[in-house]
Amino acid sequence: MGRAEGPNEMDRRTARERDTIAAMITIFCRGLHGGPRGLCDSCAGLLDYAGQRLDKCLFPGSKPTCAACPVHCYRPEMRARVQEVMRYAGPRMILLHPYLALRHYLDSRARGPFVRRLPGQ
Repeated sequence: MGRAEGPNEMDRRTARERDTIAAMITIFCRGLHGGPRGLCDSCAGLLDYAGQRLDKCLFPGSKPTCAACPVHCYRPEMRARVQEVMRYAGPRMILLHPYLALRHYLDSRARGPFVRRLPGQ
């Protein structure tokens, strides 16, 4: 089983998730929408939406990544946009933000206390 997470770890985890989604949206926007100057309106809106979802997360600090979470709080169209961003930016994260990429991978492998464990796991 995993170690217990205190309040500081929960804050760091949420901050790391914010940094990761911001980095991924920035990579996506710069690569497909052009220009190194900030985000386009569409991508800025997606980043704001993702931040709002993190603010309202039911499992702050103890949940796995959003893709593995049992509660999908994104609207379907926004979830599809985030998946598109992650498909594009994910492989590029390894080179551009290796620490965030590694932590995101490790977080995706972690199991929160609420995740149902099947026999033999």
